Amino acid sequence: MTSFRQGRRRAVCALALTSVLVLTATACGDDGSGAAGDKGGEGSGKGEITFWDNNGGVRTDVWKAIIADFEKQNPEIKVNYVGIASTEVQSKYDTAIQGGGLPDVGGVGAAMLAGIAVQNALEPLDARVDGSALKGKLNAGMVESVKSAGGKDKLFTVPTSASNGVLYYRTDLFAAAGLPAPDTWSAFYAAADKLTRKDANKFGYTIRGGAGSIAQALDAMYGQSGVTGFWDGDRTTVNDPRNVAALEKYVGLFKNNTPAADVNNDFTKMVAQWDSGEIGMVSHNLGSYKDHVKALGTEKFRGVPNPTTDDGTRVQVSHPVDGLALFSSSKNKSAAWKFIEFAASHASNSKWNESAGAIPANTEAAQDPWIQKAEPTKLAAEALFSGKATIVQLPYYLPDWNTISKADNEPAFQKVLLGKSTSKEFLDSLAEQLNTAQAEWKTQKK
Repeated sequence: MTSFRQGRRRAVCALALTSVLVLTATACGDDGSGAAGDKGGEGSGKGEITFWDNNGGVRTDVWKAIIADFEKQNPEIKVNYVGIASTEVQSKYDTAIQGGGLPDVGGVGAAMLAGIAVQNALEPLDARVDGSALKGKLNAGMVESVKSAGGKDKLFTVPTSASNGVLYYRTDLFAAAGLPAPDTWSAFYAAADKLTRKDANKFGYTIRGGAGSIAQALDAMYGQSGVTGFWDGDRTTVNDPRNVAALEKYVGLFKNNTPAADVNNDFTKMVAQWDSGEIGMVSHNLGSYKDHVKALGTEKFRGVPNPTTDDGTRVQVSHPVDGLALFSSSKNKSAAWKFIEFAASHASNSKWNESAGAIPANTEAAQDPWIQKAEPTKLAAEALFSGKATIVQLPYYLPDWNTISKADNEPAFQKVLLGKSTSKEFLDSLAEQLNTAQAEWKTQKK
């Protein structure tokens, strides 16, 4: 065992010791699912299974509708739904892997996939897909993405959706100010400046300084710098001088063209703040489209792919494909697989993605009419699959990627916003962590 695995497992065990009792009491189903060491079994294909939603509270309603549809078609199976906030789900999985209480099925996105797979908690699903109605019906690019992210060239999660970086802007505010659409980074910065009136508490942009800030900062950074790869050999490009300059410019928006409270912005705060109508632009992904429609209708805003450079070059970082995983410890894998197959089918996958505004993994669902009516989803799909954009693939295959890009560095990014650290210091530190993780991962694979 390498030091990389030992370090991760020591951290996971510490987490388990402090929180396993709480998790088991609140989120463990009645199906007997256990810890990662349990071999589980196929079961009878009937009875109860437990499903963990990795975006609980945000997607609860649509999942409950899909579960109701499933139980109607499969009356011999009951699905126990457990909604877990996206900011907490990785620690919940890590705790349950060590202490017991894993679900049968869980939402596992590419960003956390390797960290769970390396602990031998997930069932490979290649053969099950090949023997099911899903064969040939899943987007090949998304399948490749999650296979790569798992780190073992196996399908540890059935892809359900993909997202993309989106710049939402208030068309009414832009029209009133005589501004063109922020299709380029130059137009973006000019609009952020012109729409800011601090004395009236109006700002051109709202920046994400809290949970989830790193991925958004990387998207803005690579999009501006034009650096087209995450690695140069075995060294990361995050601290390339062009990226440092791009991050400095992006961070310079804070408090000048954004509210000071943005330093603590997570997804919900940022979206709610923009929907209030006092801010011109917000960067997020397809997941907030429905929230904006609910708050503003469809006439006052647009959602477009992140800006290009002035010469039209579009570089964007990859966004993690979401999916459904079958846990190895499940005592009723047969019933759990039936649920996964149903949830990834045409009708269910379309229903979920229409609710989320995301790009369906099911190729039949991706042809449904609602996509043409949801402009941000349509434009994101075109940008993602047209071949005209350069996608910087983030290293989701590193088991510690999710920890590095969240817990280890979100507080460090806040220090940059507050002027307590520089962009170069932040990116140099991030690069050192990534280079170490990459080297250890390569050693582990030998």
